[in-house]
Amino acid sequence: MLLLALDTATPAITVALHDGEAVLASRDQIDARRHGELLLPAVHATLSEAGRTLHDVTGLVVGVGPGPYTGLRVGLVTAAGFGAALGIPVHGVCTLDGIAHAAGAAGIGGPFVVATDARRKEVYWARYADARTRATELSVDRPADIAEQVAGVPSVGAGALLYPDTFTGVRADGPEHQSAAALAALAAEKLAAGEPFLPPLPMYLRRPDAKVPAGYKVVTPR
Repeated sequence: MLLLALDTATPAITVALHDGEAVLASRDQIDARRHGELLLPAVHATLSEAGRTLHDVTGLVVGVGPGPYTGLRVGLVTAAGFGAALGIPVHGVCTLDGIAHAAGAAGIGGPFVVATDARRKEVYWARYADARTRATELSVDRPADIAEQVAGVPSVGAGALLYPDTFTGVRADGPEHQSAAALAALAAEKLAAGEPFLPPLPMYLRRPDAKVPAGYKVVTPR
């Protein structure tokens, strides 16, 4: 087994190579506006560090979000392209599940909350019974609207750090951004246990920021 994992659903451009037992190499960069520019060089650097090529990869793991439209689709399209070119499976994994797995590896036991920045003064979030068990549906909300649900609960992720008045149990020792290393480790566990994956399709939870302008007129040539 050789899994290439990547995720661009958060400001992190993150890539990792996992052999089913351990991470062989990884790259993590934080830049909310350069996913398309930085992802492929990160893939190349990760493979080079491990002394492997794309043709050695037996499966792809990709974070499906939730995340903002533009960044999220970069990782998904890249994974789909690699999968089609190499003829290997592409496994979708919820981005928040990857962060939860990293929280567990950091010693944070359940229950806890994972929250990422959804922009527009909102967060993507879910509550977890433990690092492998999501206890609620994924949601996108304004922090003030969920204050009673998350007050005092241990919380990790950039969304929790952005709104400490709401996430009063925020854990600074937990993961802030997604890590493809954690995503790959979670996927390896799921494969070993025969657990199903999500389809490699985007999980937006809301409409994209880009919209057709109001009053748009179709112009036809004369």
